[in-house]
Amino acid sequence: MLLLLILSFWGPAVLTSGQVRPLYGTPRKTFTLSSNRGHVFREEGVWNYSTMLLREDIGVLILGAREAIFALDLANITHKKSMVKWEVTPEMRKTCSNKGKNLATECQNYIRILHKMPDGRMYVCGTNAFIPTCDYMSYTDGILALEGKQLDGKGKCPFDPVQRYASELVDGELYSATFMNFLGSEPVVMRSLNDTIRTDFLTSWLNEPIFIGMKHVAEGKENPQGDDDKIYLFFSETAVEYDSYTKLEVSRVARVCKGDVGGQRTLQKKWTSFLKARLDCPLPQTKLPFLMQDVFLFCPGDWTTCVFYGVFTPQMDMSQYSAVCAYRIEDITEVFSEGKFKTLHNENSIPKWVTYHGDVPDPRPGACINNDARQKGFSKSLDLPDKTLQFIKDRPLMDQAVKPPSQQPLLVKKGAAFTCIVVASTTALDGSIHQVMFIGTASGSVLKAVDYNGNMVIIEEVHLFKHSEPVKILRLSTTMGQLYAGSEVAAVQMPLSTCDHYTSCMDCVLARDPYCGWDLISNSCIAINSARPDTHGEVVQSLRDGNATRCPAVESTKTIKLFHPGNMVRLLCQPGSNLARVQWRVNDHPVENSNMYHIQHNTLFILNASDSDTGHYTCTSVESSNGKDYVTKIATYELRLWNIQMDASVQPQVQEQRNTLLALQAVVTILMLVLVALVTWNFYKGHITIARCFNKTEESPRSMSSY
Repeated sequence: MLLLLILSFWGPAVLTSGQVRPLYGTPRKTFTLSSNRGHVFREEGVWNYSTMLLREDIGVLILGAREAIFALDLANITHKKSMVKWEVTPEMRKTCSNKGKNLATECQNYIRILHKMPDGRMYVCGTNAFIPTCDYMSYTDGILALEGKQLDGKGKCPFDPVQRYASELVDGELYSATFMNFLGSEPVVMRSLNDTIRTDFLTSWLNEPIFIGMKHVAEGKENPQGDDDKIYLFFSETAVEYDSYTKLEVSRVARVCKGDVGGQRTLQKKWTSFLKARLDCPLPQTKLPFLMQDVFLFCPGDWTTCVFYGVFTPQMDMSQYSAVCAYRIEDITEVFSEGKFKTLHNENSIPKWVTYHGDVPDPRPGACINNDARQKGFSKSLDLPDKTLQFIKDRPLMDQAVKPPSQQPLLVKKGAAFTCIVVASTTALDGSIHQVMFIGTASGSVLKAVDYNGNMVIIEEVHLFKHSEPVKILRLSTTMGQLYAGSEVAAVQMPLSTCDHYTSCMDCVLARDPYCGWDLISNSCIAINSARPDTHGEVVQSLRDGNATRCPAVESTKTIKLFHPGNMVRLLCQPGSNLARVQWRVNDHPVENSNMYHIQHNTLFILNASDSDTGHYTCTSVESSNGKDYVTKIATYELRLWNIQMDASVQPQVQEQRNTLLALQAVVTILMLVLVALVTWNFYKGHITIARCFNKTEESPRSMSSY
């Protein structure tokens, strides 16, 4: 049964005849946070830096952690401007522990909700030892302060600190997706603060969901049909539409209308516009559907241009792949507005979800109030007929799945699981606009990737956190040109691009970083937005092709290396990138592994070197781009046999080596003399005696036998 289920689920993807994207497994460059001009913030005794609110209007990053909230300078997060503690009382901690929760970890207050209110204050909620509580917070004259309202947070904030949730604040109303009870058995999608409305407690609406993200799309002002704004919810849940012996999870996208106020009789105080559909990120080489872990809304223009970027990881199998899929809002809208519904059908007394082929009431179930509905006399959801409301109550699931436009992921990578994603937009030298993805991983790094017309390039990987702490949250400030990330142990900040990483023209151009280009005048890799328009002709950038033919040749410096006969000689070579391959040559002849030579990690070892091994050794880095090989000479060595009578050009190097050796010998001699003096002094003072040493040796067996 499960096999049939898998084939029915993935059959169309497996049989697709189109091109399947290759696996992009290697970032071109690998950097550390410190080398990337990054900053790290952590406070002693504080953990779980996983909630962020960018306040670009006041120049601070509001960072929520465990029992603490910080206001950090957006330009440099190591500058803590203010901090407020929100701790659990001892009585609450004891009550939480008595309910079976861990006193040290779970019975704390984890800050989970941070939103800016229309009046400039902030709305903040925490788990509060499994009694979710909310409050208002202000930042005035550089001081963070909680108002102490102690508002009920049920349905707004999770009880459990490890439980996934989603929230969005729109026009003073809080939209949230979490659980209503202590046990985590009552999932809810709710609007609160002013006008409360929520989902029904039916498995056909939400079936053991894991909430991922919530996004607001303001289409109401520009929609020609007079449609409403939408709140989109992304989550995974146990599928109700498939028969299997084990639980099968699928990713979903759901949406509700901002103006929804519930029904008059049916669905009172419940959503009348809640619709959901399966969200596919098809990977033909996998058996089970991938599950979404994070989502980012990117809108380069009006609402019709919006794209949702999601990161996906596998379920129930040992696959080590992660993926990024993108979904156009027009495709999601088409499924909800024109697609068929699923309905529960009893077949031989066995309930089964099948495609609904009957009549669909008018107005269409789940639709927002638009111009067409108003012309028919329905100005708000309270006016909708019971027939429409009962239909959507019983059938909130769409039959058709939402798929990416290309029917395949943008990026597939083997390795550490993807955890989160943000997307920035930048303009290249030729005026073209590119979306740059920053993807957090479970190993504590962030990947920077760009799709050039179907050719995905992972520009770099930056290691953010030590000990492979997973990246829990990413936030992007295009105003500051900075990326902010949080983990269990710290928060970090890094620039979106650091062009001076690239030290040569070829390295800069082959990086294909839309933020960077090589300035032929200053002979440096510069930020494109800093280049003057009148000098654009002297700046080299080739993003789609990676064409570095305009780059001038660069000569490597020659190193003279001396060796003694019979010794092993080691010649180092650092390739230009992770994608480059190293080639060694001696006297212009290729070097291969043999009894004489051994190449390991790009380093050449000459075994049992002799007079015949003297000569010129060169290491070149070869990197392919768009079918063309680009060769860079990385290192040049002149290997000479050491002897007393060397020419004057080598003599200074030999003298320097001799001076270094003599200095080391002098240091060792001094240390030995100091050691002898210390031992002699201890014998003289009686601290150490030969008899005492022997006595200890004799007593040791007796002392051991006494245990």
